[in-house]
Amino acid sequence: MKRLVDFYSLLGLEFQYHQHGNAPYHYSAYIGPAVLEIYPLKKGQTEADKQLRLGLEVDNFNEVVQELLLHSVSFTEPAATDFGYMTIITDPDGRKVELYKSE
Repeated sequence: MKRLVDFYSLLGLEFQYHQHGNAPYHYSAYIGPAVLEIYPLKKGQTEADKQLRLGLEVDNFNEVVQELLLHSVSFTEPAATDFGYMTIITDPDGRKVELYKSE
């Protein structure tokens, strides 16, 4: 979980570590009114689900790309697409994340 927190923190997310009742401890970060939570794998689960694909828009796109470079995160060459200026990065669990530049 910590690797994911460190990775998504590069995009500007600020995580808190907490627990709800008897649920497992986990990390959460607000993205506007939405919450992104990172939970531990379930008992017996050895690998994270890689089918989820996220799309995030950031205000400081160029700075984030520079930060990704400093941390040796691989990504596609940023380019203009029908959906906006973007790059695709891969998180530590292997999920694809579309990173868009705010307009």
